[in-house]
Amino acid sequence: MAERVDLGKDRDKDTGSEPSLKRVMGPGLLLLFIVGDILGTGIYALTGQVAAEVGGVVWLPFLVAFLVALVTAFSYLELVTKYPKAAGAALYTHKAFGIHFVTFIVAFTVMSSGITSASTAAKAFAANFAEAFDLDLGEGLAVTLVALAFMALVAIVNFRGVGESVKTNVVLTVVELTGLLIIITIGLYALGVGDGDFSRVTQADTGDRSLLGGVIVATTIAFFAMVGFEDSVNMAEECKRPSAIFPKVLLFGLFATGAIYVLVSISAIALVPATDLQEGDTPLLKVVEAGAPGFPIGIFAFITMMAVANSALINMLMASRLVYGMSREGVLPSPLGRVHASRRTPYIAILFTTALAFGLITFVGEIPLLGPTTALLLLFVFTVVNVTVLVLRRDTVEHKHFRTPTFLPVIGALTCGFLATPFTGRDNQQYVIAGVLLAIGVVLWAITVFVNRQTGVTGEGDPANLAGGGPVN
Repeated sequence: MAERVDLGKDRDKDTGSEPSLKRVMGPGLLLLFIVGDILGTGIYALTGQVAAEVGGVVWLPFLVAFLVALVTAFSYLELVTKYPKAAGAALYTHKAFGIHFVTFIVAFTVMSSGITSASTAAKAFAANFAEAFDLDLGEGLAVTLVALAFMALVAIVNFRGVGESVKTNVVLTVVELTGLLIIITIGLYALGVGDGDFSRVTQADTGDRSLLGGVIVATTIAFFAMVGFEDSVNMAEECKRPSAIFPKVLLFGLFATGAIYVLVSISAIALVPATDLQEGDTPLLKVVEAGAPGFPIGIFAFITMMAVANSALINMLMASRLVYGMSREGVLPSPLGRVHASRRTPYIAILFTTALAFGLITFVGEIPLLGPTTALLLLFVFTVVNVTVLVLRRDTVEHKHFRTPTFLPVIGALTCGFLATPFTGRDNQQYVIAGVLLAIGVVLWAITVFVNRQTGVTGEGDPANLAGGGPVN
């Protein structure tokens, strides 16, 4: 996700106004950005957890998650082509409802989802770090310390001002994609020589639940793998002809990643039984070991580490800039908007978001809780976005834009809303984690409102500056 706040310069020297973003992204770079944002921690770390809920039909929840994401993507397409600005869900919410607190909650939810996603990536990084260096760290304090050290390193890089450059995104996207293509290739090889057991792909094992119940529970986990596509709307001002290219590029990117996920999950279950795949936090490493014993497992572990490291860095960049933006707009305490004199980075916001990530890693820690909590937060945002499409139909613009069939945002709002409810069999701890994060935001907002009233500050800034990208995985 691109860094929305230009901390290196404040105003255009000639006009005194904010300089516009440079339109440098054509269809190819936009596609790589979208694919790179979606690929990552979700498929690398959570495949085993999905298999634990449905057994051999592990590919089915990924397919359902893709379809739910696809429906919501149509809503985002209408909004981004209608309002091609570097904004996001918060801006659309403000245009639809005009309630600043609701806008803030949506923005803070997006920020929280980024932190839970980065924390998931940190735990996955620690698990793969142990595999890469053949270390027996167990599942306790040692893994947590590695994850915390990794998150501290991310904070240092964030503090130094590393932005999201297109070239970096391309390189890391290639690395992430290479790892998944290795899995698919191993699966195809196993199919050719008869080593894999592809009969498992139709063998459902949902325990005491019905098949539908098991798939619903597994979809709430698998949905984490599909998040990231919504992030591309924040690149609108840096794209050439966004209203024209977004529909084809976003849909192609979604279909491509959806196909990759289904093929990866089929290869995984054909080579590793579901009971083995669900053990530990490195399911795809087990697939490589089973399907290609001669393949240097350390190399694949490093590929996985780079994939999840990219997810963590991008998410923490997004989260800190969102906090910075909300502070500068007067809806979070002003110290969170401070910029370091020499590094020109929002160092207090970086410390705040890193502290939240440290808390999640230390006191929650488990990937099966952190990943689905990210999906839970985003499902709430997606529900709101689907509703805003319908509300904003009354707002007309002069230029041509994509218009999604009305029944799709209705389906999107109902499915995303349902998947966010306890009726899906979610672990109640996910709601506790999400609730604590949002409660922190509300408390900070209330304090800011009180201080603003005492000092005469309105705190009703431009809602576009509250917007930001969602988590990548």
